[in-house]
Amino acid sequence: MLNRALLIALLLVPPAVAMAANNIPLPRERPAATAAKDAVPLPRERPAQMESSSEAPTTASSSEAPSSSSSASAETSSASSSEPPASSSEPPAEPAAPPRDYQVACPAVMEGKVTAKSLPPIHEGQCGIQSPLAVSAISANGRSIPLNATVTTDCGMASAFPDWIAEVDSYLFAHDKTRIKRIELSTNYECRNVDHAKTGNLSFHSFADALDVMGFVLEDGRSIAIDPGFNGTPEQGRDILHFARDAACTHFMTVLSPDADSFHQNNMHLDLACHGKMCTTRLCQ
Repeated sequence: MLNRALLIALLLVPPAVAMAANNIPLPRERPAATAAKDAVPLPRERPAQMESSSEAPTTASSSEAPSSSSSASAETSSASSSEPPASSSEPPAEPAAPPRDYQVACPAVMEGKVTAKSLPPIHEGQCGIQSPLAVSAISANGRSIPLNATVTTDCGMASAFPDWIAEVDSYLFAHDKTRIKRIELSTNYECRNVDHAKTGNLSFHSFADALDVMGFVLEDGRSIAIDPGFNGTPEQGRDILHFARDAACTHFMTVLSPDADSFHQNNMHLDLACHGKMCTTRLCQ
């Protein structure tokens, strides 16, 4: 009895499922299908494109049947090809530009401590300087004091020199009631060895980092020269020149006066050389 009931149930289930499936509503049609019918028409073709498309058949036909003008041009080109080529009239190529030199500005010039202008870099073998200055005057105690001639030096010397001259000028005013009118210099930049020797180290003049002072012209009319004044009498300026040497030792790294050697009997050599391991030792003679 139970098996018969199960068999009847199995026979009745598929028709019931089919009827239920027929009663399930279908989904709505996709919007895209209806939108395709009412699609917005595409814009007209651009005039340039229309012209090119209209000219295409003409171009094709002309290429198939060449005109007499094209055949004439072909004959002309073949005749010209048989002639020797004309010489080129193009100018020769310009040489490559040299590498750029980078220079730096000097604060002493920008602050008005010296009257100077920048010079092009100097490259002379192992000698030279990247940013040389042509100095013609210095400022000290509110005045511009000219040099006897324009000198070529570097920014370090241009920065230290005015402070030293200001001390010497103040000493002159305190002791002799006069001031410096002009500064007498000699050697500045010069590519050579120390003391003009044939061998040895390059002088710091070779790097525009040294100046040789010959003396001073004062406002009271006197001219004080290292020779003979340094080892002369007070009237010849001995005291002034000794003070100038001692004051220079606080502004420069090397000071060579007539007390140093026979090469400096008529000048006082000043430079910013490096002495000692830390470059803090001063050579003052």
